[in-house]
Amino acid sequence: MKFFKNIRNISLFVVVFTIVCPAVAENYPYRSDINWVTTPSHDNWLYTVNEEASVTVNLYHYGIRQNHLEIEYEIGPELLPADTQGAVTLVNGQARITVGTMLEPGFRDLRLTAKIDGETYKHHIKLGFSPEKLTPYTQMPDDFTQFWQTQLKAASKVPVSIEKTFVAEFSDDQVDCYLVKIQAYQKGQYVYGYLTVPKQKGKYPVVISPPGAGIKPMTPEKHLFYAQNGVIRFDMEIHGIRPNLDKATYNEISAAFGKNNNSYLVNGLDDPDNYYLKKAYLSMPRVVDFLTSLTEWDGKNVIAQGGSQGGALALVLAGLDKRITAVSANHPALSDMAGYKAGRAGGYPHLFNKFSGMDTTDKLKTLQYYDVVNFARQIKVPVFMTWGYNDDVCPPTTSYIVYNTITSEKTALITPVNEHWVSTKTRHKILDWIKAGLK
Repeated sequence: MKFFKNIRNISLFVVVFTIVCPAVAENYPYRSDINWVTTPSHDNWLYTVNEEASVTVNLYHYGIRQNHLEIEYEIGPELLPADTQGAVTLVNGQARITVGTMLEPGFRDLRLTAKIDGETYKHHIKLGFSPEKLTPYTQMPDDFTQFWQTQLKAASKVPVSIEKTFVAEFSDDQVDCYLVKIQAYQKGQYVYGYLTVPKQKGKYPVVISPPGAGIKPMTPEKHLFYAQNGVIRFDMEIHGIRPNLDKATYNEISAAFGKNNNSYLVNGLDDPDNYYLKKAYLSMPRVVDFLTSLTEWDGKNVIAQGGSQGGALALVLAGLDKRITAVSANHPALSDMAGYKAGRAGGYPHLFNKFSGMDTTDKLKTLQYYDVVNFARQIKVPVFMTWGYNDDVCPPTTSYIVYNTITSEKTALITPVNEHWVSTKTRHKILDWIKAGLK
């Protein structure tokens, strides 16, 4: 088991990251007049339970370190109400704030607010306390394996129907791209995806990449480098909606069944047989059927890869389908979703603090059949995971819980400063890991 820590000097990282990756640096916005620099008393942002932690705060305006400026703060367990509030004044350009400790494994969040020229600026930083000891709240149903074996058997009887259309827009002298429509789960139920294949004749590994959460258009552009580097990739859509529809149409569809208590993520949650995600989970093995039928497939390697909801689905697929030979997941969603009932952060979509009427016996039972932690228990192949600590969408608590649950060979790239994103360099590190492990 390997742990990569890519944060060594926070101030240097801030400067480099702002220059190299301005478009995605949520913590340090591109072309912002304000720059927060928060330095924990431990370089890796990690502490043991009962160990006191502190953070040194610097705030720059136009690159000038601010002095005699009041900073308001609140501190609490991540994604839960604050238990401590206060204010400090920057002296000689900085202030030190005691974050305290935790009696149980988890993360504390220091949330900062400052006013400059009448504008309010906010920042936050999370510190971990023995997170390697976090365990799931979610239990596994006694019939979990039988339930999914029965569902897979029924889905396998549905004929695979394929429509494959060449897409010139995303093809070039190195890559051929196709929009693929696949009948899956039930007759008349489809999923879509963009298939990108190296143009040069040969045999290649295949990667299936389920999508992040939401109902939105998708393109394969940011992952064309897979096919450019000798890997077939399928960027999957799970809703049965053609991914090249215009954005306005997608917005209308999303408004119809993608928001709040009308979200697809709560649709049918009272019964594991009727839950919306059943279609998504059972469609993925049918996509694998298609990918392993390609004449360009190398006959050996089938990798699942994704981020957020896609990371969750990749781990689910690795637990469901024994043909998967490796899996990579960025900050997986749908993980220990009922964790809020243990008095700490639960996984996206945060059913117990952003939705109403979720805390029922039937809904909790259904979640057990769909929670990533129960699929993570089934995984037997190598796993690569990456996550950040400042992520409020898929909190580090739940990423650690998934990682701690996995018993197969595993590798972690932990990037504390990251919120809900990964850098371009990390995307390439994932491909490097995939290629290094090919059979």
